[in-house]
Amino acid sequence: MKTLLKSVREFKTKAIQTPIFVSLEVILECIIPFIMAKLIDEMTLGSMEPVIRYGLILIVLGIFSLTFGVLSARCSATASSGFGKNLREDLFFIVQDFSFADIDAFSTSSLITRMTTDVQNVQNAFGMFIRIAVRTPLMMIFSIFMAVRINGQMALIFLGILPLLGIGLISIARHVFPIFRRIFKKYDALNNSVQENIAGIRVVKSFVREDYEIEKFNKASEEVRNDFVGAEKILALNQPMMSFFMYTAMLLVSYIGARFIITSKGSILTTGQLSSLINYGIQILSSMMMLSMVFVMFTMAQESINRIVEVLTHESDLKSPENGIKEVKDGSISFKDVSFKYANTSHQYALFDVDLDIPSGSTVGILGSTGASKTTLIQLISRLYDVTAGSVKVGGVDVREYDLETLRDAVGVVLQKNVLFSGTIKENLRWGKPDATDEEMLHACQLAHADEFIQQFPDKYDTYIEQGGTNVSGGQKQRLCIARALLKNPKIIIFDDSTSAVDTKTDALIQKALREEIPNTTKIIIAQRVSSVEHADKILVMDGGKIVEQGSHEELLKRNGIYREVYDTQTKGKEA
Repeated sequence: MKTLLKSVREFKTKAIQTPIFVSLEVILECIIPFIMAKLIDEMTLGSMEPVIRYGLILIVLGIFSLTFGVLSARCSATASSGFGKNLREDLFFIVQDFSFADIDAFSTSSLITRMTTDVQNVQNAFGMFIRIAVRTPLMMIFSIFMAVRINGQMALIFLGILPLLGIGLISIARHVFPIFRRIFKKYDALNNSVQENIAGIRVVKSFVREDYEIEKFNKASEEVRNDFVGAEKILALNQPMMSFFMYTAMLLVSYIGARFIITSKGSILTTGQLSSLINYGIQILSSMMMLSMVFVMFTMAQESINRIVEVLTHESDLKSPENGIKEVKDGSISFKDVSFKYANTSHQYALFDVDLDIPSGSTVGILGSTGASKTTLIQLISRLYDVTAGSVKVGGVDVREYDLETLRDAVGVVLQKNVLFSGTIKENLRWGKPDATDEEMLHACQLAHADEFIQQFPDKYDTYIEQGGTNVSGGQKQRLCIARALLKNPKIIIFDDSTSAVDTKTDALIQKALREEIPNTTKIIIAQRVSSVEHADKILVMDGGKIVEQGSHEELLKRNGIYREVYDTQTKGKEA
């Protein structure tokens, strides 16, 4: 709770005002039955004077009670919704600082569930906490106090029932809580199924696997439903249990109170006092019912609270060092005895014994089969992962000594899976440089050979890109992503198989532009085509997490190794 309450911030005043207004509302509601008792007792005198006098008092009390109730509801709604907003923001900001390893550990679908369903549960619980959870114990305390003041013996009936209710509520919670813990894990699986299906909908339709995906989703959805049904069956016992105890208490109070009135002829208990006792009894037991609702809500929210706090308190291994270096001198790269595995508990290394030196401004090509860890290698440069052993240096400095923002700003990456965001072409390009001018954007697009198709759009650079870039082709998307990276004017630029969707001619033109226009930038090109890397100063051939060959195009051809085999295969394919 201490961790969560930090997210209240600017809504703290409203959160404090809510229980104050609730307390005033409760006090007034507890005074009303006491005044009603006096009104009933004095009505027997046959005069309208007490009716008018007590009636006016009741109207005033009712108006003030209503006013405080409305104020508490408004403050509660403002505070809880504001708290939910801040909590989502805090979670989102924390996730932005996560390393790739952190994202892998939590999973994307789980993080989405935590920022949506879990936050909503906690928001609802917070709203109840500052209003209902304050109202119910106060109502019970004041009502019991007033009941004891009227008749202590009668008040014992209510006091005797309260422990029985408490035992019932604890028993329900003990059975329900493990079910809700299980439900939220299955929610993650359900969200993962939806996310995976929507992201790969083109593949699903291409292989006509809609029925399979529907069946998989239905199975996950049915598991969530079954668990909810099980939880609700247990929670459904709450209402009849509360009603049973309430009506039992009312019957006992009515029966014993009536006997007191008759036997004592009103000396021990009057009719008005019996009426007020019944009202206090209803208030006490209604408060218990409301408390049980709060109890249920907190039971549901408890697992959500744990899951949210797990993210908020998670400390990423990838952090900027204190007083991290704020300038990258040049684009030189050095790998010394580098080994890497994705998890400390894993026995399999993705990279091992990598030694590599790349001079600033040079062009390096990387070839290798799928799973050769080409992408893993380049991810260590911008410190998306930390090495398990050895060191990676950029500009002569270990990447772990740089301020993370400085390091990543000096490295432009065009990923294998190109991502465009909803917005105009200009807005997407300015991810590379927020203050880029139109001339700078035009130049970057010309280098990436994107300007030629942008000019054909009716709105040109103001053309709106749909989420994920669904209204442009794969090749157009790749060229826009290349232009976005070039706009950063980085010390190092990495192309992770990022020209696979463009034709060979365009690929060659892009490579030529890169050599001529940004000669001082270190260029690393991961590709499947030999033609994309043959003009590189150095070519690396990777296999099984190792660099098995390195050298120029001519040197590697003479060795008759893997590179020569790939070259011959692709050349023969072209001739055929």
